[in-house]
Formats: sequence, C-alpha cells, structure tokens
Amino acid sequence: MYIVSLVLQLLLIFAFFFSGLGKIKGAQMQVETFAYLRLPQWFRVVTGWIALIGVAGLIIGFWNKGILTLSALWLACIMLGAIMFHIRSKDPINKMMPAAILMAFALILAGIQLT
Repeated sequence: MYIVSLVLQLLLIFAFFFSGLGKIKGAQMQVETFAYLRLPQWFRVVTGWIALIGVAGLIIGFWNKGILTLSALWLACIMLGAIMFHIRSKDPINKMMPAAILMAFALILAGIQLT
C-alpha cells in the first residue's frame, strides 16, 4: 500500500499545485470556468490559495501522516465543492469527472493513512 499511497500523494501534489497556480495567476481556462460556473473571480484566487495550502500539507505529509490525512480530506472537500457547482450549472457527468476522480484519489489516500 505504500507505493499506492506515494503515487496518489505525488499525483495530487502535481495536480493541485498546477491547478492552484493557474487559478491564482488567472489562466484563461480557469477564468472562463469560474465565469461559466457563475462564480466571482475573487473566489477563483481564494480557491487557488486553498489548493496550495492542501499541497503544502501533502508535502509535509511525507514526514507527518496525520497532516497527510487532513490535507487529503481538505482537497477532497474542495473537489466536492467543485462537483456541487457543476451540478448547480447542470453540467453533464463528463464535465464533473476530473473533480470526481481527484476527490476519489484524495479519499483513497486519506483512507490508506487511516488503516
């Protein structure tokens, strides 16, 4: 299980690091997504910082399994929010899948740490 945990941890670090930076820097795709979801642009920036906090926790998690578990749950909550906003916008399932997959990965990582 150590290898699965390590792979999920690294995958989530990279995914949320680049996504968080894109939100903060105002990448066109992120700006358009938040506009489409009828969310204010300041919320995009806040969400980016929240994601980077989760990334920092995942990195600290290499040495502290409790922080790793909390950070994985933190990121899963972010993805739950993303799914809920997609549902509110009546998006098809395929638009929700990236958030759902990342949420599942984060929950699996947290579950591995709790066992």
